Amino acid sequence: MPPQNLERPRPLALRCGAFGDMVLLTALIRVLHAEFRAPVDIVTSGPWSDPLLRGQPGVGDIFSVRSRKTPYWMSIDQQRVVRQLRARGAGPTWFCDGDAAARPLLERAGIQSRYIVDVKDHPLLPGEHATEQWRRLAQIMPGAVEAAATDIGAVPPGCHLEVTPDQRAQLNAWLKTRGLADRPLILMQIGNKRTMRRGPRRLAVNNKYWPIERWAEVLRFLRQRHPQHALVLLGTGPEFQLNQELATQARIGDLHNVANDLPIPRLVALLDRAAGLVSVDSGPAHAAAAVGCPQVVLFGKALPSLYRPWGTAGADVQLLTGAVDGEPSMLGIEAGSVIAAWSRIRLRGA
Repeated sequence: MPPQNLERPRPLALRCGAFGDMVLLTALIRVLHAEFRAPVDIVTSGPWSDPLLRGQPGVGDIFSVRSRKTPYWMSIDQQRVVRQLRARGAGPTWFCDGDAAARPLLERAGIQSRYIVDVKDHPLLPGEHATEQWRRLAQIMPGAVEAAATDIGAVPPGCHLEVTPDQRAQLNAWLKTRGLADRPLILMQIGNKRTMRRGPRRLAVNNKYWPIERWAEVLRFLRQRHPQHALVLLGTGPEFQLNQELATQARIGDLHNVANDLPIPRLVALLDRAAGLVSVDSGPAHAAAAVGCPQVVLFGKALPSLYRPWGTAGADVQLLTGAVDGEPSMLGIEAGSVIAAWSRIRLRGA
């Protein structure tokens, strides 16, 4: 069957990923938007995807499920999304999950394989960054769709998030209530979803653990190096207590723990405003790169070549890796290495 001319319908991308995964996906969204000259509709999961992506350039409708792995007959939200996709109609679709758990959503919605580009059919190339893979995938058309004659050279590589004037105004109002409206800010992200799981934080499965005493040493350095800056501890609600433990150990002034009051739009706006960030390899690190925030990032077992924060703004990113017994480990990174990396960084507004 020859390719069918669908008159450039709106493309659809399915990605059920963590916060950082969805930031990285903006590299694919922006290329598809340029190729089709139409918004890209998104099928996703998790409470972070909608507030992160809604209103972003090139993003259309967002169809969200709580879990793609819940049996279909038990999942009202999966059934709702399938109805919405059926009403939308079949069109060019990019399936961006590494497993097939969400593929039945497309099948039930009547989106046949000839409309789908599946990332599993186009594996990662040696040394390829995640955003480069998405950029490459976006240029592959499904069999039922005519190739787009589009020059994507004007689409800068990397991920990108736009902060609206309304987000900035709301952030300023929130900062004012905390006495931070006119202060330069340095941010720190020490937690991650592995750290907050039940059980000892140093479990082998938590390859993003870095000892709290080392974080405290870095905080004391930042307080001495930047006496005019407010230091702000980021995180989700469950990380608030972890941040409090760090604050107790650091024993410094002008330290603000906001982990219990940081919805996604506010976090992105805060990263957009800050002078710099120190973070483990995390979703906020990718979001920081996407809004041009300079940062020092600690990596554990994840490959920096694949997951280093890479934004279109080209902000300074200092990567740190370590090893223990010959194996990649964040525990092999000393506090002095983080301090040295921060001393090299080009801060925003410096």
